Amino acid sequence: LARLLPGLAVLGADERICALTRRLAHGEELLFGAIHVRCLLTPGHTSGHMSYFLWEEDSPDPPALFSGDALSVAGCGWRLEDTAQQMYQSLTDILGSLPPETKVFCGHEHTLSNLEFAQKVEPCNDHVRTKLAWAQEREEEDVPTVPSTLGEELLYNPFLRVEEGPVRQFTGQTAPAQVLEVLCRERAKFQHMSEPPQPQARALLALQWGLLSALRQK
Repeated sequence: LARLLPGLAVLGADERICALTRRLAHGEELLFGAIHVRCLLTPGHTSGHMSYFLWEEDSPDPPALFSGDALSVAGCGWRLEDTAQQMYQSLTDILGSLPPETKVFCGHEHTLSNLEFAQKVEPCNDHVRTKLAWAQEREEEDVPTVPSTLGEELLYNPFLRVEEGPVRQFTGQTAPAQVLEVLCRERAKFQHMSEPPQPQARALLALQWGLLSALRQK
């Protein structure tokens, strides 16, 4: 896009993006017509991950969160960089404090497998059971499961429920960041067991890790 449109402005928080024209700061607000955009730095998946909270003054529509890989329906992105503590702060202190009616638009749709893992973590959670049945119906009908709302996520997303007793019991930890660390590890194991990666996927993952490692060394 930058080559096709030389004057295109590319805004973001990760300086490793070669086409970046302006680095955004956490809490910075942009205005596009009547739409306000608050930039929220949410490291964890990657160190420069930025999420965007949008709202319009005097609008009956609820605000929206474009969460990218930081938060998905019933899950979150894999922790590729940074610490579990930083990821916990991104999910709980930053995203988890937004209005409960906020619509969550994530970058990927892994709702069904996320909810299957959530049921493993909290088998007695009725909200997980109900949402899983709903997602299965949506899957059969080949229709999207996005968006959800933040209020709903707080009821069934284990990565936002790290201080709940059943989630702590599943991980064997009590400190929120440690609970999150175990959840991320167990989610990866669950993914590998339920959906073994194809050779192309393994090669892509290896390439991603190689690039990230090289960038960190620089």
